[in-house]
Amino acid sequence: MPRTLPRLPVWLIGLGALCVLFGLALTAGIGTGWHPLLASDGAGIVFIVSGIALAGSAAFPLVFARLSADDREPRQ
Repeated sequence: MPRTLPRLPVWLIGLGALCVLFGLALTAGIGTGWHPLLASDGAGIVFIVSGIALAGSAAFPLVFARLSADDREPRQ
């Protein structure tokens, strides 16, 4: 594994966590007065699914960084 994580996965995981938290808040009923679209039943689910997708997308750069680090290190 590389010594430092690439910045893109960290950003994607952070944004994914933020989307999931916002989706949970919308599912709980917070934010119904902000905008009519946020008051709909599926708005919270949409944000939760988007957050999971963002966090899942962070796996690709992490795997690529790990594979490239393994290629640089000699195997014994």
